[in-house]
Amino acid sequence: MTRLRTRVAGHFGELLQGRLGPAGPVALITLPCPALTVQGQYWPGRGLSVHCAGQRILGPAEARRLMRLLGTPLSGRIALRAQMPAGAGAGASTAALVAVARLADPGIDPAALARACVAVEGATDPLMFARPERLLWASRRGEVLADMPPLPQFDVLGGFYGPNRRTDPRDMEFPDIADLISRWHSAAQAHDLPALADLASTSARRCLSLRGPATDPTEKLARDLGALGFAIAHTGSARGLIFARGQIPPHGPEALRQAGLRGVLRFSAGGKA
Repeated sequence: MTRLRTRVAGHFGELLQGRLGPAGPVALITLPCPALTVQGQYWPGRGLSVHCAGQRILGPAEARRLMRLLGTPLSGRIALRAQMPAGAGAGASTAALVAVARLADPGIDPAALARACVAVEGATDPLMFARPERLLWASRRGEVLADMPPLPQFDVLGGFYGPNRRTDPRDMEFPDIADLISRWHSAAQAHDLPALADLASTSARRCLSLRGPATDPTEKLARDLGALGFAIAHTGSARGLIFARGQIPPHGPEALRQAGLRGVLRFSAGGKA
């Protein structure tokens, strides 16, 4: 029996996220995370079943609706396994939808897939694109608002803090980040990693001030460990410290665990111009 496989990388919160003006859309620049993936397998057969190992991230009804929207019918058995917890701000549900779509059609158009994901969930991360960190993304619209320059390569040390929280597409309570966008573009164009990390920290700080939790230890950890800055899931529990390549201190992972972060991990992002 033929079996198809796919693997979709998640993300680890956002480098920037907020409103583009008081009445503007929610926009973001995501932080891709190759260390956290959703793996999908498909076996042809009759009907459609979706099995999620460990946690429910997608059911048959959502899969069927996605395939109807895309015009890519599929029957058989789909098995999904997510390495990230649902509601953590790591893209589990979007990655699951992308995995199902690619099992049905490996050459699926990412823009069409983004629109379908929004129709199914109400919001989506740009994980269907090859370089999602190079997009200013309207998550409630599934639209690219602007192309951004490539980022310099950097390392992230992170984990999950506080309760997981699934995205509510009706939630518009985010700080205004319109003033950060042109500065981000200029810093990325100059490959100025300290400036980019500072902007990510500003976005995270504004979000924590508005949405909490007040006890969040991420900024103090960044300062104590000599990180250039920090990024958070603006909805969810992912927290990441941004370092220049090779500069994560050996005691860093244990410091995060001592501060109450769980699922501590490290990964690289950016580069590949």
